[in-house]
Amino acid sequence: MGLTEEKKKKLQQHKHKVLHVVFGRTFMLVSSLLLQLLVLLYFMLALSDYLSVYYWLSIVVGVVMLSYILNREVNSAYKLAWSIPVAVFPVFGTLFYLFVHLQTKSTSIKHRLENINTDFATYTKQDALVINDVKKVDLQVARLAEYMNHAGNFPICDGSDAKFYPLGDDWYPDFLKRLQEAKEFIFIEFFIVDLGECYYEVMEILKKKAMEGVEVRFMYDGTCTFFRLPSDFPDFLKQSGIQCRIYQPIKPVLTPYQNYRDHRKIVVIDGKYAYTGGVNLADEYMNRIVRFGHWKDTAVELTGKVVDSYTIMFLQLWNISSGKTENIDRYIKRYEVPSTGYIMGYSDSPFDKERIGETVYLDMLYTAVDYVHITTPYLILDQELITALAYAVKRGVDVKIITPHITDKPFIYMVSRVYYERLIKLGVEIYEYTPGFIHAKEFISDDKKAVIGSVNLDYRSLYLNFETAAYLYGVHAVCDAERDFEETLKKSQQITILDCNSYSFVKRILGRMMWLFAPLL
Repeated sequence: MGLTEEKKKKLQQHKHKVLHVVFGRTFMLVSSLLLQLLVLLYFMLALSDYLSVYYWLSIVVGVVMLSYILNREVNSAYKLAWSIPVAVFPVFGTLFYLFVHLQTKSTSIKHRLENINTDFATYTKQDALVINDVKKVDLQVARLAEYMNHAGNFPICDGSDAKFYPLGDDWYPDFLKRLQEAKEFIFIEFFIVDLGECYYEVMEILKKKAMEGVEVRFMYDGTCTFFRLPSDFPDFLKQSGIQCRIYQPIKPVLTPYQNYRDHRKIVVIDGKYAYTGGVNLADEYMNRIVRFGHWKDTAVELTGKVVDSYTIMFLQLWNISSGKTENIDRYIKRYEVPSTGYIMGYSDSPFDKERIGETVYLDMLYTAVDYVHITTPYLILDQELITALAYAVKRGVDVKIITPHITDKPFIYMVSRVYYERLIKLGVEIYEYTPGFIHAKEFISDDKKAVIGSVNLDYRSLYLNFETAAYLYGVHAVCDAERDFEETLKKSQQITILDCNSYSFVKRILGRMMWLFAPLL
């Protein structure tokens, strides 16, 4: 579907407008941060006359804070990343640590989510008959499902099926078709929304559906307000009859709660269809434009009972900013479709103590029998994942990981390559997708299990972002995903120890230096 000349001209005008807005907001942000840093420097210099007095006090503060950090029940990599600034700059490091962790905004979001989850508990209760059936098929999967329902209120569902899409190009036509068929409601949530052909095609449909009386809700992450969309975008949608929410708009203020982003990709249509995966609403995801070579991404269309899980996930985050929790009875459809297996929709939150996304990945690594095949755009691992990968290989499990050959974030790529040599020596096979950038986030195991969603193998996805995924067991989409992995492997280059040694010495040093602070990036 192409654009008319008039729409292309309008698109160009919008892009110019966004460019001006981005420049202005960038200037405001940089100015604000510089001002805050100057104030901090002033106080540090003011204290310099009393350095001898405060020297021993800083030592005491550093020791106390290090003791506190090292005794916290958090990932060891986080302890290391925070210990370095506190040890080198005791007072400044301590103040910065307290600044990051004592945020009333983060606490209010956490409490709001807890209340919403409690209100929605009736809809997320695990069906006892289903879990008993799963136990008969695979006891280990049933145990995982019990943990997931206890930790995050995510039920495993029968009567559900999935269609796998090997590219955003394949997903997009079906997505448009389902939007055009909508009769009751459309819920859309993306991390990235960018102006372009796909944006205009989707907006034309959404405006038309809103005029027909379909309830349309559109939610996106606040980073778009700074880099991609004009500030009046919510008002534009409202004028078109579309409800809009922004999760945490970027503001020119140094505040760490803005570090927690909504990285999820969720679409729900009439409670009949749900979509998740790695695809955002921007032209590069459908290869309409080329940014980093060929863009390789994946997604799934979900049908049946599991769609209600994504409806609930969407409404949970939607209701964070409102003062009360809405009644969602009319959105819960409980449709069933013929199925050969089970599907569990789930999300991960930075505001609880459960690492849902990583736990599912670890479970697949520890229980695999024949193989675990992984695709990820970023490879920044904590020790738990490295241990699980090593244990899988030592048990004779075939472990392969495909990462991009052309990266969108050079510094992150440098850190990712730090892990290559170590993993290869452990027996993990590393490949790079040579045609371009692979953005797919997949774990596939033993022709039985697959996870497809938004969860990258990096600290940001595993600890700091809202994420979502689909856990597939025994459905045909698992084998479809594995066939696509094998096809992708043919287009990828295996990385050897020799390749690791030939990588730029300067980049290797930079990567190792940045690796120390990877949990804080």
